[in-house]
Amino acid sequence: MVLDTGTTAWILTSTCLVMLMTPGVGLFYGGLVRRKNVINMIALAFLAYAIVSMQWVICGYSLAFGTDISGFIGGTEYLGLTGVGMDGEGIPDILFAAFQLVFAGLTLAILTSGVAERMKLASFVVFGLIWTTLVYDVLAHWAWGGGWAAQLGALDFAGGTVVHISSGFGALAIALVIGKRAGFKEINMAPHNIPMTLLGAGLLWFGWFGFNAGSALAADGIASSALMVTNTAAAAGALSWLLASSIHGKPSAVGMVSGAIAGLVAITPAAGFVDVWASLIIGIVAGLLCYRCLLWRLTKGLDESLDAWAIHGMGGLWGAIATGIFCSPLITGGNYSGLIYGNVNQFLINAGDAIVVVIYAFVVTYAIAKVINMVMGLRVCEDEEYLGLDIAAHGERV
Repeated sequence: MVLDTGTTAWILTSTCLVMLMTPGVGLFYGGLVRRKNVINMIALAFLAYAIVSMQWVICGYSLAFGTDISGFIGGTEYLGLTGVGMDGEGIPDILFAAFQLVFAGLTLAILTSGVAERMKLASFVVFGLIWTTLVYDVLAHWAWGGGWAAQLGALDFAGGTVVHISSGFGALAIALVIGKRAGFKEINMAPHNIPMTLLGAGLLWFGWFGFNAGSALAADGIASSALMVTNTAAAAGALSWLLASSIHGKPSAVGMVSGAIAGLVAITPAAGFVDVWASLIIGIVAGLLCYRCLLWRLTKGLDESLDAWAIHGMGGLWGAIATGIFCSPLITGGNYSGLIYGNVNQFLINAGDAIVVVIYAFVVTYAIAKVINMVMGLRVCEDEEYLGLDIAAHGERV
């Protein structure tokens, strides 16, 4: 098979861009926690990437992209990346595996929102290995590896269901199991370094161009369109969240970048299927919706600490549904169309797929967390939580 050097160069670049999003998550989250936990929060992002890098090579890629088994999971022919070489269609197979690896690593890093400032490192390692195998790999196979969702015709260009619904609702599930931080709503837990959070958001926005445009798996018009709609949705989300938050007080810088990420999340499943005007609507709705979800979480006293559920979970759910609404035959060359173009079936398929993923991700994550909590405990002791995990877990301080 003949490799396309231009496309190969673009996917190599995109892989590096997506990898940069993992420390971006670490910085984004690290600025939002208290000073005594910043090292731990950033370290969890790197640890997530390391865990998944090993798991993906050993079995994850095969489970996600191996021969379909009953529409649920892939086969074992690629264990240890056996048979995944330097040949392929357009790009080397080994590069495709690497590109998918960085998606998986980022997903687990996002999920750390639900355990901020209170999880044992050893328990996180065990949880990460099991969760990636039973949740992420399964969902990746459903959407991209020939599983039932792909067979049904569900559209997920770059991971609205696989990455964002899974990590967002997974974060909510494990937060419910591990419990609230000590002193939640009783003591000051304000972000310790907002500039760090803004820098993390900037890295995420930058890396997202590889995340979405790279998912075209070609250096072509679809990749170019995906890049433009990605940027448009991010900007729209930032401005709509900023406007909404200003109604309740001063416009928040953290809120603005949170809105940008909400827009990025929501456009992810739709990036290769919608036009610029649709991306504008998707981003505006994402900013408003995710902001309202954050407020709802706070009123309910849920300590899903850094709002992966409100932003990634609900933003991903909206994006998956919006893909079924706005999918344009002009962008897809007539291959796909959404509700506004008269295709009710695509809307129903995408909405149904998103709901199934929400249920699966939440229930399985909750079960995994429950079992690990019973066997080895998820949470550090009270004294360690009071001292801060930078010292208690790493013996280091800022």
